[in-house]
Amino acid sequence: MAGRVVECPIDEMNRPRGAKDAQLRIPPTGPEVGTLFTGWGGALATCRKFAPTARKHTASKLMSQVGLRVSEACKLDLTDIKWDLGRFGKLHVRHGKGARGSGPRERMVPLINGADRTLRWFIEDVWGQFDDDHSRPGAPLFPSERKNADGSSRRAGDDALRGGLKDAATAHLPGWGEKLTPHVLRHFCASQLYENGLDLLAIQEVLGHSWIATTMRYVHVQQARVEDAWAAGTERVAKRLEGLIR
Repeated sequence: MAGRVVECPIDEMNRPRGAKDAQLRIPPTGPEVGTLFTGWGGALATCRKFAPTARKHTASKLMSQVGLRVSEACKLDLTDIKWDLGRFGKLHVRHGKGARGSGPRERMVPLINGADRTLRWFIEDVWGQFDDDHSRPGAPLFPSERKNADGSSRRAGDDALRGGLKDAATAHLPGWGEKLTPHVLRHFCASQLYENGLDLLAIQEVLGHSWIATTMRYVHVQQARVEDAWAAGTERVAKRLEGLIR
């Protein structure tokens, strides 16, 4: 109003979500997660209950590919898959975690990293074993074996998905049974996307973080700024010594 521009003292881009640092989570490597899902997928042919096991497998794989929270996965409906959006289709996450208790925060998650193939297989080959009406309003993407009064499937709970991941990790990735949680898969997803060349802003959008500082904590294990600075410094010293010798 006075014709002066006052600099904002709050950096909205890098402002952290909380005063405390998040717990350090080091996710498994790409080959380790590959071993998990290869073994888990192979076991589908001989498991006692194919459909529930395939549902847990699909939900966990989706968490590792696009970083969904387990609560977000449980609340997805079939109609939240928007196949006609973007190059691969997108997921409309309607119940994303809001910053500091602000309520659900919606976002669109692109079906990158093979997530489109994961969902197509599940819907075409598995979903019909839970329910036969794909057009029913509110039909859950991940149904439960339990039925509602009208015969439709209920929504799978997060305990079922967490338990399925834990059992699979115990069986196919020994040593990670107690440590591999849906949130660790979310960290794995962020790290893999970063390794594959996605910038931090794109990863922030995929994961639904309010602050870029939160996203940076998810990929800090893969960042090599200190190592790069050390290598560059070593190279400068070597060149300086070479010049003195000459």
